[in-house]
Amino acid sequence: MRAESARQEWEEGYRRIQGSRSDARRYRALLTDADLVRDELRRRVGQSFTLAELADEYVDADRWMREVVSDPLELPLIGAAAFHLHARGATDYSP
Repeated sequence: MRAESARQEWEEGYRRIQGSRSDARRYRALLTDADLVRDELRRRVGQSFTLAELADEYVDADRWMREVVSDPLELPLIGAAAFHLHARGATDYSP
């Protein structure tokens, strides 16, 4: 199942960002970019969405996330964390 595989990747990205807390400057930058990605996700998937719909958006997200994030080298990490945080609003989300 694509959504479950994506969720594991998203969770790992979020854990890695949380693990960067010792570098306050980097941590803030990563969270700021993740918030920007989430803003774009709200526009793209709307307020009501499923995990499968979010996973579908994730497939091509690198293309549009490059325009949103400040450090393209951190794109995979930022994207995964942003999708993890956004997934909590899915209609079929369960922890």
